[in-house]
Amino acid sequence: MNDTSHTTAAGPGIDFVEAVARLSGGRVLLIGDLMLDETIRGAAERLSPDAPVPVLAIDGEEAIDRRPGGTGNVAACLRGLEMEVSVVGLVGDDEAGRHLIAELGANGCEVDGIVVDASRPTTVKRSLVGLAQHRHPQKMFRLDVESRRPADVAVVGRLLEAIDARLEGVDCVCLEDYDKGACTEALCRALAQRCRERGLPLLVDPASINDYARYAGATLVTPNRTEAERAMDRPGGLRTDLGMAVEIATGLRARHGFDAVVLTLDRDGAMLATGDGCVHLPTEAKSVYDVTGAGDMVLAALAAAWSHGLRDVEGVRLANLAAGIEVELTGAQPVPLAELRRAALHASAAGIGKTRRLAHLLLELEVLRSDGRRIVLTNGCFDVIHAGHVAYLREAKQQGDVLVVGINADRSVRALKGPERPIFNEAERLEVLAELESIDYLVVFEEETAADLIEAVRPDVYVKGGDYRPESITEHPLLERLGIETRILAHRPGLGSTAIIDRLRTT
Repeated sequence: MNDTSHTTAAGPGIDFVEAVARLSGGRVLLIGDLMLDETIRGAAERLSPDAPVPVLAIDGEEAIDRRPGGTGNVAACLRGLEMEVSVVGLVGDDEAGRHLIAELGANGCEVDGIVVDASRPTTVKRSLVGLAQHRHPQKMFRLDVESRRPADVAVVGRLLEAIDARLEGVDCVCLEDYDKGACTEALCRALAQRCRERGLPLLVDPASINDYARYAGATLVTPNRTEAERAMDRPGGLRTDLGMAVEIATGLRARHGFDAVVLTLDRDGAMLATGDGCVHLPTEAKSVYDVTGAGDMVLAALAAAWSHGLRDVEGVRLANLAAGIEVELTGAQPVPLAELRRAALHASAAGIGKTRRLAHLLLELEVLRSDGRRIVLTNGCFDVIHAGHVAYLREAKQQGDVLVVGINADRSVRALKGPERPIFNEAERLEVLAELESIDYLVVFEEETAADLIEAVRPDVYVKGGDYRPESITEHPLLERLGIETRILAHRPGLGSTAIIDRLRTT
């Protein structure tokens, strides 16, 4: 594939769901422009008598919400993905800076690398939000307290000392540049060199600037449409033409020696440019409520992915999912890892029916349990499906919220029933059972007993049908040890598969 061609990602090259399940943990060093986002909410129902402007009436301190913004929001996103985070950045010697450091520390970030520069204020984005007629919130005005002056040589030296003290043992390094003074050219170039020497991936969310030379040698950069257009002096081209997106992404990569460029295209997904060419990754259509923080979430998700070896197409796929969740939230809110796993499961399970490999089933059940769903498990050969099976499975589903049915593999059916069984192979049995509304998931197991399946699934309720007593079930000691409730459902005489097969043979 040459650098001016592109393809659409057709599917994962690895087990995407299992890779997402491994995302918990990992260490990230996060460097960039720290901000304090401050929202003041009140009622805006009258005009000032001394000027034609609305009056915002607030009700004390509870009307003011303060939270980390900029690089601080990326830190919150990383913490939501259960990453360990060390933060390096600049704040002023003021109340806003102290509040910002305290908030990041309270969220579990390591903050000793944050440098206090008394010559500049902490960047504060103060938004005034008025509620008209008690129901229509509207941003009225924003006041930015900031200095965009590049940090001086001494301050950059202190930042690099903080970086050097934290590079050991990290899985990934992230740079979040808002062009507020912390990410000077000297700092960015020194950081790229350090990461290259140590073999550490450096992921950059670039500022909206004309030249990306300061990031030269970074592993990956993640500009959005507008930023990329500006950096390549191609205004407006990306809005209608994916071919232009390919040219710009590959051009940025070649010009500055990046390993990869992830060009985010909002509703059009993302374009990934690597040494192998370009891949377009569409995104699922979303009801966009608020795009605030989507870029921060993309960087955090890519960092989590790269920290666990989920790179290139699959890393961008994960970032697309994370951004899709973020834009459906109000304001800049971290996406919890559980939500990202749920989205990955949903995307991977689309159109594949009810049958699952055990590893995937366990991940889906983990998500369902987090939603408070009660899991029911039963198992059997289900050879020659009949009315007794249908009634039994319908009643089994009534014991909880989600019914998982384990199906004996052909080999184990032969071991249990004899060499002439099964009448229908496992693929045929699965196809018939998948049509039953009562069943949520089907899984094949090779063993002659369900012990390993029960141990793996850990259902809330285990169901058996027939004339059993709970203590006569082969797996009863295991069920008791695990504290799993066991229920025996009503038996319908004459409707067993063996009895039906015998009747057919004698007619």
